[in-house]
Parts: sequence; C-alpha cells; structure tokens
Amino acid sequence: MRIGIMLRTYDEKGGIGVYSRNIVAELLNRDKRNEYVLFYRNPAHLGTHAGCANVQERVVKAPHIALWDQIAIPAACRRESVDVLFHPKFTAPLPAPCPVVMTVHGADWFIEEQAQYYHPLDVRYMRLMMPLYLQKCTSVISVSQLTTENFERIFGLPDGKMRTVYFAPARHFSRVEDLAALAAVRARYALPERFILTLSKRAGDGRKNLGQIFKAYAAYHASVSEPLKLVVGGKDCHLFRDEYRLPASGYGRDILFPGWLEQTDLPAIYTLADLYLYPSNLEAFPIPITEALACGTPIITSKVNGLQEIAQGAALLVDPQDVTAIRGAICQLLTDPELRQTLSIKGRLRARQFSWDQCAAGTLSILETAARQ
Repeated sequence: MRIGIMLRTYDEKGGIGVYSRNIVAELLNRDKRNEYVLFYRNPAHLGTHAGCANVQERVVKAPHIALWDQIAIPAACRRESVDVLFHPKFTAPLPAPCPVVMTVHGADWFIEEQAQYYHPLDVRYMRLMMPLYLQKCTSVISVSQLTTENFERIFGLPDGKMRTVYFAPARHFSRVEDLAALAAVRARYALPERFILTLSKRAGDGRKNLGQIFKAYAAYHASVSEPLKLVVGGKDCHLFRDEYRLPASGYGRDILFPGWLEQTDLPAIYTLADLYLYPSNLEAFPIPITEALACGTPIITSKVNGLQEIAQGAALLVDPQDVTAIRGAICQLLTDPELRQTLSIKGRLRARQFSWDQCAAGTLSILETAARQ
C-alpha cells in the first residue's frame, strides 16, 4: 500500500507542526511494510527521511495553499499512485483520486463562544468548507474525545467515521535529574532560582489568556512578601510588555521574557519551574500540558475544552476568566509542598497514557482501513 502524507505543516512551530513531525517519524519507525510518499511544499525538507527505504519525498509546488491542497496534491496523488492520502491538518483535497483521512484539532469555528478567537473570514471559510471536507474523507481523526463529540453533534457524523487518537509529548520529555544540565539551561536563559512558567505565542487572539494571567500574577505578587518571578516563554513575547502595559516596576519588573525556548531545553525548563501556569481559553489537545505532566511539573490549567480532559485529575483546574481563582491556585500550590509533590507524581503517571507509538498505531490502523474502502 502507498500512503501519501501532505506535509505543508512541517513549517509550523505550533502544536500542528509538532504533531505532524512526530506522527510521521513514528509511522515510519513502526511501519516497514507500506510505502510512504511525503509531499512537501517547502523544498528545504527534502532529505528529512532519506534514511528510510520505504519513503519517497516529493516537493509539490503551488503559489497558494488552497491551490496546493485542491489542485497540486490530487495531481501528485495520481502521479504517485497513492492508495490513501493523509493530511495532519483539517483540510481535504476534494478532487483526490483516493480515500482521504484528515485530522481535526478542535471544533472551535462552530461553537459561538470559541469562534470569537478567530478572524471572521476564517470562521466563514471553515463553516463553508468543513462539511465538504467531512463528506470527502473516508475517515477523520480527532485529537480529543470532546472534539469527537462536538463534531458528531454538530455534523451528525455516522458512527465510526471519526475516531479519537491522542497526541503525546515528544520522547525526550521527562524529568531532568542531571544537575549540570539544569544549571546550563538556567544560565542559557537567565532563569531565576525559582519561578512560575507559562508558554505562549504572539497569536494576538486571546486564546492563551495572557491578559488574565498577568492580572492574576499581579494579584499574587501583591499578596505575598517574596513573590516568585513569572517566566513567559515564546518567540516575540517581550512585545506583551507594551501590549498589556506592564509596569517597569513592581510586579511588571518580575515578569521575564527569555524569548524562544528550544525544544531540547524545554524538559529542563519544566523541571526547574515551581509550577506551570496554563489557564488557556481554548485547546483541543494541549501538547504543553502533556509535556509538563511528563516532566512532573505541578500544573494550573483551565476546566474547559480539552485541557480538563487531558489533565484529568493531575492538575489544579480553574475558570480561565476568574482572576481570583487563578491567583488562589497559584498561592495554594506555592504554599503546599505536599500538593505539589502529589500533582508531580500524578502528572507523570498520567503522561504514561500518551505515547506517539500508540498514536502511530491508531493512525496506521485508520489509514489501512480507509485504503480498503
């Protein structure tokens, strides 16, 4: 069987990019029986999997992603005699000459209180096109049970068309015990001895809830005599200082922006942090939560969307809009070492429920079944 995979997502640094790179690596690691044709949009990725005997890498050119999806990829599938096509993102080539499987990463565009975080044109586009994509797909992979239930409710999907297959933290995420390695990472990013960690990106749409995080941190900072610093990791996150008008003194002085944090350094950073603060407004499958769980970092997250589903008893849950609740959770964790230890243990146990090997096995089963239909 020849499995084609659309990989314009290889250039993305967020969750979908992480998913794409990991699922492909695990599929190729476990499956030596089938042939794979990897379709890149960026020629820089050629040779990424050159060591795999059952892999062919192809650059497919098109001036726009819509043309890439709907014209260039179907033509490439014909040339390469693909038996089933997999897209790790939520679009499907409607003229594809073979069965198609796509992954959906949430139903946000179809739920009013969640659609507000997206540009209106994106919402209109997804509401127009998603029914067509779902009709085209032989099977659909969902990243969380909540997403599966939402799609089945909204679109009336037949039983078995959509299956939940969880992501996982990358294999290198675990608690770091090497003191020299921890010291090197601390020095590299000028991290304080103790700190609260949050990760974000310059999305500008409010999904990461930075406004409420800063308000809660200010309230916590004012309520204790020796507050821990808040480390906000992510590319260009220093721009939040002006965007949210953070003061140069007081609590604002104790908010640090170390910039982009390398994936290879993140396990040490999670290990060094006293707690991971992630009361996001919107997540279908929060990969950072699984990373923090695997590293045994106590977590504060939201009791909404996929955050609650994935944390499942291994984190403190808060209303992401309740600043007082977020502040209270911070104070509770930082003053209760026994609770921190309990959550650390529960987190590492919960993290074992997620693995890329399981994700690849579930995905491969779906692809092979779709190819036979």
